[in-house]
Amino acid sequence: MNYKDKMLRDDALKDKTIVVTGGGSGLGKAMAAYFLELGANVVITSRNFEKLKTVQAELESQTGGSVLPVACDVRHYNEVEQVVLASIERFGKVDVLLNNAAGNFISPTERLSSNAFDTIIDIVLKGTKNCTLAFGKHWIEKKETNKTVLNIVTTYAWTGSAYVVPSATAKAGVLAMTRSLAVEWAKYGMRFNAIAPGPFPTKGAWDRLLPGDLKEKFDLAKKVPLQRVGDHQELANLAAYLVSDFSAYINGEVITIDGGEWLKGAGQFNLLEAVPEPMWDMLEAMIRSKKEK
Repeated sequence: MNYKDKMLRDDALKDKTIVVTGGGSGLGKAMAAYFLELGANVVITSRNFEKLKTVQAELESQTGGSVLPVACDVRHYNEVEQVVLASIERFGKVDVLLNNAAGNFISPTERLSSNAFDTIIDIVLKGTKNCTLAFGKHWIEKKETNKTVLNIVTTYAWTGSAYVVPSATAKAGVLAMTRSLAVEWAKYGMRFNAIAPGPFPTKGAWDRLLPGDLKEKFDLAKKVPLQRVGDHQELANLAAYLVSDFSAYINGEVITIDGGEWLKGAGQFNLLEAVPEPMWDMLEAMIRSKKEK
């Protein structure tokens, strides 16, 4: 066996319904796929419904499970409430909320507009708040227990990191929310935990974070004591365990999965100090051109 193998037994999530925000791509899609393989029903959300429909067909064909795609901008509470209603209408209940939707980009903070800063805060912190409140209030009102909220944060949620200040700020807030509600809402039968991944490259996110040849210039594997980046199945294994009943006594915890990276050097993007001002101009133009396509 190796780290790319699947960890839990096939029925570990049988009869559970799991909502995965940002489930149409990257790590969200990888986690959703494994949840389906373990017997769960999965609801995937993002703003792009056509993409979600394509992913639905792919995941159902791959796993034989049931996927409900729901278009949702997590920044808007009324849209999140519709996810709650649609999920219950289709599957009867929701057992797990996985707050995975996120946004990020690299930039010197003085170059950011107030709106750019707000965009990341709204997706990551406000979006997580919206989903947590909508599902949490529903569970409390219906007196449903044995519910789990799993939040995806990052190692720089507690160290901070230069050049991704909006993300660091928002993720720190999510981490505080996780620990706070783990205590306050435990009495309602809810558990709250978080995962702090190190570098797990995905095409969309990492193209935005490290466009052009920056991926070669700033090889993040070199910052990891294990000298490699993470495999998506490793993260899916951990997420599946934390949302399963096997982890029933884990509450208020944040688990780092980064090969020891943050211990080697806090702040995942601090190495960007070496980028000269002219290169920032070029990177900014490249990122803008990608967004306009």
